[in-house]
Amino acid sequence: MVDAVRGILGIYNPSREVHYRGPMKHKPHGHEARDNRHVRGTEHSAPSLDEDDLMALLADQAQPFVLVLDCVQDPHNLGAILRTADGAGVHAVVAPKDKAVGITDTVRRISVGAADHVPFVQVTNLARTMEKLKKAGLWLVGTSDRADKMIHQLDLKGPLALVMGAEEKGMRRLTEENCDFLAKIPMAGKVACLNVSVATGVCLFEAVRQRSGG
Repeated sequence: MVDAVRGILGIYNPSREVHYRGPMKHKPHGHEARDNRHVRGTEHSAPSLDEDDLMALLADQAQPFVLVLDCVQDPHNLGAILRTADGAGVHAVVAPKDKAVGITDTVRRISVGAADHVPFVQVTNLARTMEKLKKAGLWLVGTSDRADKMIHQLDLKGPLALVMGAEEKGMRRLTEENCDFLAKIPMAGKVACLNVSVATGVCLFEAVRQRSGG
């Protein structure tokens, strides 16, 4: 499957070097994800790409732009996120295989076709995949209401993986610890946080603004 992806997209470059980075500081503990109760039993997930496919897709990208979803469970949220990711030019969306929704008919409908265009990667061990992204030179920015800085205060240019947490509980502890930086969205009202699909849109297009020189 990897060879097929490489051949179709024409992006594999075996001569590309992987740049290793120094050790990252751990962040405060978060929460564990809940069971997936949003996915209807009658819907079946479509096949997705795997970790090897992901690295092949990113191998020839000068400035990789990846979205990592930590256990997003509602197909309506995933569909909306994929639509936004497509508009933002994200190279791949990564999610765990367990406790997370895959590409279903509902996801396709809500995404208005984006689910068929944005590479969707499901991995067995999300923390391991995040470490591989670091070794490939990407910086991992996670979103958390415990962060000290706002999303617009961080440098989102260059190789980037934006990490979003699940509905209600946010990122799991190990996912948060694997992020290089944490950021939050400024909130002026009484509501503590935004819906994950809306929050993803805010963060993705802040990155787009910075990466386009805005």
